[in-house]
Amino acid sequence: MANITDLFSGINLPAFSMPRFGFNSVLDIGLLTFVIYKLMMWMRETRAWTLFKGIIFLVVIYLGANMLGMDTTIWIINSTMSVVLIAAVIIFQAEIRKALERMGNARNIPIIGGMDEKASTLQRYALDEIVVALLKLSKARSGALIVIEQNVRLGDLEETGVLIDAVLTSQLLVSIFEDKTPLHDGAVLVRENRVRAATCILPLTADPLSSDLGTRHRAAVGVSEVSDAYAVVVSEETGTISIAKNGRLHRFLDEPEIRHILGENIRAGKRAKKPRKGARNA
Repeated sequence: MANITDLFSGINLPAFSMPRFGFNSVLDIGLLTFVIYKLMMWMRETRAWTLFKGIIFLVVIYLGANMLGMDTTIWIINSTMSVVLIAAVIIFQAEIRKALERMGNARNIPIIGGMDEKASTLQRYALDEIVVALLKLSKARSGALIVIEQNVRLGDLEETGVLIDAVLTSQLLVSIFEDKTPLHDGAVLVRENRVRAATCILPLTADPLSSDLGTRHRAAVGVSEVSDAYAVVVSEETGTISIAKNGRLHRFLDEPEIRHILGENIRAGKRAKKPRKGARNA
């Protein structure tokens, strides 16, 4: 025990003493373990994982330098550490934002999640309309990008586009992405079986993608990184259909695969009566 106390006193920690071990200690250790585990899992999917390994390496060097009395090394680390941490926050602000957004997800914090609005639910007829539109767009090789909102509201992205707020139909989606029409650029936002907006501007992913993928695919992956939305892409060059979710792009999908991903993961609702053409909800 004395050796451990001497070790920490050599690292210049203030008034180190062994705490009493009780129920609060178990709760404290368990909470910290859970938070550290979650942070490590999130960082492993981003560039921040490399930074984390570098910080651990510096900590090991710092502890070794303290034990061996290497004053010059200790001074250099102490002088540069604050600058390194500030620079890391600036460089990896996108990854830090993503981690905080995941931490605040309703699935991770059920109590707070219960205060959120009802999650978007895609009815079966709306799913059918999306699939029909995707197949038509793919056959015509008309580029398209459709974002299907989930728990995370995308109001900030909706404001970058043109408000439509119309019942979702395959004819509407195909007409929007018709070449050289005013609304064909940008993304269409779908919320609760309705086309909310078109020409929406999405954030682009910073991660490297295949060289044959363009801006639409980068935008699809980007919006899936900052939200739990599904982004469906039709390639203008090849007509292939892809779906981005949680920062991952699933490519070369056929109709059964599209129906499986959207029908299973968007919690497609029970079959509902399709609204009449031209109908508009209040």
